[in-house]
Order: sequence, then C-alpha cells, then structure tokens
Amino acid sequence: MSHPKSVLFVCLGNICRSPTGEGVLQKYLDDAGMSEKVFVDSAGTIGYHQGNAADDRMRRAAAARGYDLQSRSRKVQQTDLETFDLVIAMDRSNFEDLQSVHDSPTSTIRMLGDFLDDNWPRDCPDPYYGGSEGFEIVLDMIEAACPPIIEWLRTDG
Repeated sequence: MSHPKSVLFVCLGNICRSPTGEGVLQKYLDDAGMSEKVFVDSAGTIGYHQGNAADDRMRRAAAARGYDLQSRSRKVQQTDLETFDLVIAMDRSNFEDLQSVHDSPTSTIRMLGDFLDDNWPRDCPDPYYGGSEGFEIVLDMIEAACPPIIEWLRTDG
C-alpha cells in the first residue's frame, strides 16, 4: 500500500470553517472506506485560538448533520506546506496568507471554491460574527466540495 494522502483545511482561527472541513471530509472518507488512505487535519493562519475546540455553534450545527468536530485549534506551520498533499484555504485571504508563509510550498494549495461549481460563492464565508445561518452555509459548501476533493485525492493526489 502506498503512503496515505493528506489534506489540511485552513481558515483564519481554526475554530469554525477548517475544523468543519476536517470533520466533514473525515466522515465522507469513513463512509467511502478511505479513512486508512487519507489523513485529514486543520489549522488557522493565526494562533489566537491555539488549543481551543471548535466554536460551540459550529459543533452544534455539525452534530445536527451527524458530524463530530474533535480537533483543537493550531496555527499553520511552514512544514505543513511541505508535508500535506493538499492544503485547502477557505477564502482568498487565507489563500494569500498561505502563499506568504512559504515561498516554495511543495503542497498543492487550492481554495475550497475550486472544488465547487459556479452556483457557490468563491469564498467560504466566515460565520463567526453572524447568525446560525452562516454555520449552515459553511456546512452546505463543505458537503458539496467533499466528493470533488475525494475525486482529486483518487486521481491527482
């Protein structure tokens, strides 16, 4: 068996969008029988929430759809951009921050929107300061992106 593939989701604080990406993709991989073949993690471009669990509102919204968000916040490291096969930024700002972390990353860095069709916004909106509907939109976008991400892992990764 070849080495497992790896995916890192990245947002600003690693307490809303990226831990949701991690938890949702992990469930999709479990359901597809691929959990042994892909390692999934998440990180933030800032370390403000280092060690914290995902936002309670995000965890509740995810749990209502059957997802268990277990990760703890951490700041993305330069080595992450050398070791993960695929790094997924949640919005353009996160994408630009990742580009500035490492001048020649060996990881493939893409935006979540790259895995969505034109019916979705390009950026996955940060729900932190909004109402509950923001958390639902994040879940909708990540759920829509998971099948194309898995296809990327099967073919390109």
